[in-house]
Amino acid sequence: MKPAEFDYLRPASPEEALAALAQAGEEARLLAGGQSLMAMLNMRLVQPALLIDIGALAALDFVRLEKDALVIGAAVTQGALERRASLAEEVPLLALALPFLGHYQTRNRGTVCGSIAHADPSAELPLALVALEGAVMLRSARRRRTLAAADFFAGMLTTARRADEMIEAVRFPRRRLGAGYAFREMALRHGDFALCAVAAIADDAGLRLAIGGVADRPVARDFPLLEADALEDALDDFAWALGAGDDAHASARYRRSLVRKLGREALEEAKCRRG
Repeated sequence: MKPAEFDYLRPASPEEALAALAQAGEEARLLAGGQSLMAMLNMRLVQPALLIDIGALAALDFVRLEKDALVIGAAVTQGALERRASLAEEVPLLALALPFLGHYQTRNRGTVCGSIAHADPSAELPLALVALEGAVMLRSARRRRTLAAADFFAGMLTTARRADEMIEAVRFPRRRLGAGYAFREMALRHGDFALCAVAAIADDAGLRLAIGGVADRPVARDFPLLEADALEDALDDFAWALGAGDDAHASARYRRSLVRKLGREALEEAKCRRG
């Protein structure tokens, strides 16, 4: 199947893109890397009247290191971020998660903010953003606003972004002194969507575990420094609370078992990496 007919705009600036978005509203879609959107267009799951291509805007192609966060612009590809030499020191959880994201070829086209905007519950970057308590920076022709990751993701492929807004950048908090990080994922094949993915953070104050691929959005929970049976019980409670369902790829029971197994492994690894 091929896309329905649409108009195409390649704006010269973010301001031109936002003006077109404000005028077209719900009839427009933003295109950056297109790794998710093009498939949806081909299957006619979305049929926009206007496609606004922001992928070549130099003003959105930036990675900026701030005191407390790594700020990534809307035109930055996943591959460019993965190749950043200092990433493992700046945001180690991102460095651990990116190799699981699709394939080398798709990471060279897909953008970081595009994955956040698509909001697939099995995607690695939304999971990392929620785990780290990051933020999404939104901009319209009228104003800017910033939403915490937990408030931005609203459900399956659904976010709090308004029709006249684009994601200008995302903020991933920098490595915390004394914290350890780990990432685990189970997929049918490497590069496929995760049946379950987990991101873990551990420091002297406690544990944080975020789960993707089970609920309709990434979900995080904080724990004290649990050990042995207490940790197993906490993971079991978390697994049931996510409300997993059966689908063509895995049963709810199997996904709950993955939450327990991968969660325990990731938390133990994160604890070992503290310091």
